[in-house]
Amino acid sequence: MSIVADRLNRISPSQTIVISTKARELKAQGRNIISLSAGEPDFRTPDNIARAAMKAIEDGQTRYTDVAGTPVLRKAVAERFRLDSGLDYTPEEIIVSTGGKQVIYNAMMASLNPGDEAIIPAPCWVSYPDIVTLAEGVPVIVPCRRENGFKLTAEELEAAITPRTKWVFLNSPCNPTGAAYSAEDLRPLCDVLLRHPHVWIFTDDIYAKLTYDGFRPATFVEVEPLLRSRTVTMNGVSKAYAMTGWRIGFSGAPVELTKAMNKLQGQSTSNTCSIAQAAAVEALTGPQDFIGEMVKTYQARRDLVVDMLNEAEGLECDKPEGAFYVFPSVKKCLGKTSPGGRKLETDEDFVTALLEEEGVAAVHGSAFMYPDYMRISYATDTESLREACTRIQRFCKGLI
Repeated sequence: MSIVADRLNRISPSQTIVISTKARELKAQGRNIISLSAGEPDFRTPDNIARAAMKAIEDGQTRYTDVAGTPVLRKAVAERFRLDSGLDYTPEEIIVSTGGKQVIYNAMMASLNPGDEAIIPAPCWVSYPDIVTLAEGVPVIVPCRRENGFKLTAEELEAAITPRTKWVFLNSPCNPTGAAYSAEDLRPLCDVLLRHPHVWIFTDDIYAKLTYDGFRPATFVEVEPLLRSRTVTMNGVSKAYAMTGWRIGFSGAPVELTKAMNKLQGQSTSNTCSIAQAAAVEALTGPQDFIGEMVKTYQARRDLVVDMLNEAEGLECDKPEGAFYVFPSVKKCLGKTSPGGRKLETDEDFVTALLEEEGVAAVHGSAFMYPDYMRISYATDTESLREACTRIQRFCKGLI
């Protein structure tokens, strides 16, 4: 009899982590590897935030905090929601967790009963379906067409809702496509959800500050306040403040659900790191100009990568509104043979051959529930991106 629980056999390891691990292994062997697989800013955490953490240590802020986070951080989160999106959350409706992933896990574990359904528009972040599955729910994957900018339509949402639907997820800007929803995009979705009061909304806004060309993303409660009583608004400091390793995510949600999430977290991790919480307070309340400079750099990188990928034979790459990913189609490359002799039957074959033969790490679209594509992160320096895209062009040109 295996010691491993049956529930773990229903999920897979994170494919983004798998690819990143393989890239590191090849690099350790002496290979020249450019990894475009990780969803992590290459910027340093701003100095004022780092100094706040050091001061917290010096001041002895090294003890347990409230499970849901320190009062000062929850107040700062509530104020940041108000300033950024006009959302009116009280500190009692805020929970701080060990990254955005734990917020999602807490919400699903605290709310899903066996057989409850969660609608997940695809392409989607790799962890959504597995977290729903771990909570004994049923992920309902809704493919969103490229012709619609990879965005969920009202018609697609309506068709997916059943009496068992408990949740609908929305990630804007989206990992892996970078697609972002404006208020005009969300309005029809809100109208559908108003007709189905049994459906809750989980909106993942972790990339909301990373948008380009003047695009302003919106979030559900901002567009339709009547949905507030059944919406979880999730965000964090990892992407916008270059603080992935600090592990701070947070959400605003109705008190009943927030208390349930707090109860669960109290029996798992308890509070997040007290030092990271102090740093997050400075991130949310301190100067915000760093974000604008980072966005300007990302936009230039995005434009470079999109242009170079569209020059590669067989690739088709749209220009996304936000995040730091592009999601090009590799469909025209499938069925061919790589320069190294690998038959490319699937998108996973494509990215595997690209890594092994050209030393460029990307993630296959199937990992995001959307085959025939790949995700490339442009959260790395410009010269590395230019070299990686040159290698991709060479790889595609050599297909036969």
